[in-house]
Amino acid sequence: MLLEQINSPDDLKKLSTEELPKLSEEIRTFLIESLSVTGGHLASNLGVVELTIALHYLFNSPRDKFLWDVGHQAYVHKILTGRRHLFPTLRQYKGLCGFPKRSESEHDCWETGHSSTSLSGAMGMAAARDLLGEDHKVIAIIGDGALTGGMALEALNHIGEEKKDLIVVLNDNEMSISPNVGALHNYLGRLRTHRHYHKMKEEIEQLLKKIPALGEPFAKTLERVKDSIKFLLVSGVFFETLGFTYLGPIDGHNIPELLKSLRQAGRTKGPVLVHAVTRKGQGYKPAEEDSVVYHGVGTYKIESGAFKKKANTAPTYPAVFGNTLVRLAEEDSRIVAITPAMITGSKLEKFQEKFPDRCFDVGIAEQHATTFAAGLATQGVKPVLAIYSTFLQRGYDQLVHDVCRQNLNVVFAVDRAGFVGDDGETHQGVFDIGFLRAQPNMVVMMPKDENELQHMLYTAIQYDQGPIALRYSKSAGLGVEMDSDFHLLPLGKSEIIRSGNDVVLLALGTMVHTSQLAAEILAKQGIDARVVNMRFVKPLDEEMLFKLSQEKLPIFTIEEGSMKGGFGSAVLEFYAGHGISDMNVRLLGIPDYFVEHGSIDEQRNEVGLTPEKIAESVMESLARSKVEVL
Repeated sequence: MLLEQINSPDDLKKLSTEELPKLSEEIRTFLIESLSVTGGHLASNLGVVELTIALHYLFNSPRDKFLWDVGHQAYVHKILTGRRHLFPTLRQYKGLCGFPKRSESEHDCWETGHSSTSLSGAMGMAAARDLLGEDHKVIAIIGDGALTGGMALEALNHIGEEKKDLIVVLNDNEMSISPNVGALHNYLGRLRTHRHYHKMKEEIEQLLKKIPALGEPFAKTLERVKDSIKFLLVSGVFFETLGFTYLGPIDGHNIPELLKSLRQAGRTKGPVLVHAVTRKGQGYKPAEEDSVVYHGVGTYKIESGAFKKKANTAPTYPAVFGNTLVRLAEEDSRIVAITPAMITGSKLEKFQEKFPDRCFDVGIAEQHATTFAAGLATQGVKPVLAIYSTFLQRGYDQLVHDVCRQNLNVVFAVDRAGFVGDDGETHQGVFDIGFLRAQPNMVVMMPKDENELQHMLYTAIQYDQGPIALRYSKSAGLGVEMDSDFHLLPLGKSEIIRSGNDVVLLALGTMVHTSQLAAEILAKQGIDARVVNMRFVKPLDEEMLFKLSQEKLPIFTIEEGSMKGGFGSAVLEFYAGHGISDMNVRLLGIPDYFVEHGSIDEQRNEVGLTPEKIAESVMESLARSKVEVL
């Protein structure tokens, strides 16, 4: 086994080029077998095996800097840099991260779980290298889907202007997670069809050089002829116009071809773009046939590719959202759905199929998605932007400037709110409460279960007084019975789930059921806990909070979100703003650090958001209060 000999890039360089295809086969087998047990990003990594081998074979990490964008394509990089033995712990609590991580290895120089950041980071590293008088390569590996991100285009423009020595490897597999869309994707498609473009261009240049020089005017004419031929061959010559030397397209699974082009890139001065065409899922038939389904997988059976069934049969919150939106759109022609390249993840497949003219996948372009929604809203359309919490961060300025400031009727369906599990710290949806509730005109709410989710979405659609955000978890619901009819929820009104006169648990979203379980534990200790489903972070149920100030009961706010600026902070602000200073309010939520990957249960346990730990926190607080009174 060649793979067993590879524990570092230096070991890889000891192999002959003839041995590299066999190593590719062994790595694919390793990935398929390993991920069948742990789950992970399968299709994207099967597609970059040869490309990653070629990069590490020619260049010298960690001296040369590799920046992987989005980062879920870096498994082969991890294997070749001495972490193969850690793959049984992939994306598990305290185990190997599913994305590049600087603290994990000196070979991971750039952390990224969001797309389109590698080119800006690479430009920064190249500029720093030149300022410090150092001499090494900076190489960004970016997918074609990530090029639709505004940051990537901004960086391409800057890199081309500065002319820094920098290599961009475009991993063109025609996919991000959902199929790529847009004019840039279509442009790359045209490039793929001109597979002999670069060879023809070189031959034309050599021919022109053989013509005797006839003075400057004639030389300029020849240069214009050459440029005209280039534009004729490939409409636009987009990358060369930006200042890059363009190499490709090349077969990203052909190691000799990869090595040849990458060597040429390493010798070329200034910015170079190597266009490698790869296939997601390469070498594993189920992943080749459906790279969307096999992008991020749970455990599966290798022989058939069938996923191993989970015990919980309740629908997920995203699935309930998607089904509910279809039902609402059948009755309301104003409704349109928008997603930044997450049709499948956001469960919009049924909506897209039924209303293709009312479903917009804008690609990996969260900023554009947000302002696009704002533009729709100005014309009386009801846009529903289905977007992961962690990706909404990327459209924050647009949310502030274009939506909230203009008080437009945009519905933000904030998916993956709270912990996300094995994707870890780059994907945790724990900061949106703080940045959403800070905005004037914004309404923020979160359901206690999947039935309440459908009513909240109906309420959001009917709300015509400005922007409204509906947050919901990625996890399975509670399996509650679903109402057949929709009904409006009163704005800013909570509900008492459990009565109690010793303490009050003000819970939001996923923490309502958890707080109910905590209340049962407290009851066994003789503590009568009231559980309130807050529903709304903004506006808060002020009437209820005023009543609590008269009862003078200890209050615990419980949220699966950052305590900095979160729901609990809003409660404290309410009491402080009304001069009520004698309240005993304690915040339970996520502390001020980034919570790493693991299961959602493990993440909740780490920060004290399990029924047992909530009950423990309540008992400890009450015990301290009694001591202080004595």
